[in-house]
Amino acid sequence: MTEPNTGRDERERTGDRQREHHREQERDHVDEADPPREAVDVAQREADDDSDAPRECHRRNCTERASFVVLERYQEETGHGAVEAEVALCREHTAEESPTNLDGAYMDYVFRVEPLPETVPASP
Repeated sequence: MTEPNTGRDERERTGDRQREHHREQERDHVDEADPPREAVDVAQREADDDSDAPRECHRRNCTERASFVVLERYQEETGHGAVEAEVALCREHTAEESPTNLDGAYMDYVFRVEPLPETVPASP
């Protein structure tokens, strides 16, 4: 006579408890508002800026140091909100950039190129 597989049974009970816990968490937080998108973006940018390591160009197969951040904010194709794309690029690849989502332009449309702080020479 074989004994029941208690390990598998225990894993199933643990999984059931975890799923129930997640459902409770979702119910508890359903009325909470999501943070504004820009607040999340600013926090992410600040976290990215805090790193001491110099950023590398985002383009594939480019190992140059990033000199600029290119930002474009446009309306999503479905019309259900704004999309913000931000990328760090070297000088050469930044020169190749231009607005690519003009068909998604709206009142708050943004296309901006800014130098990274570590690449701006200090004033004497």
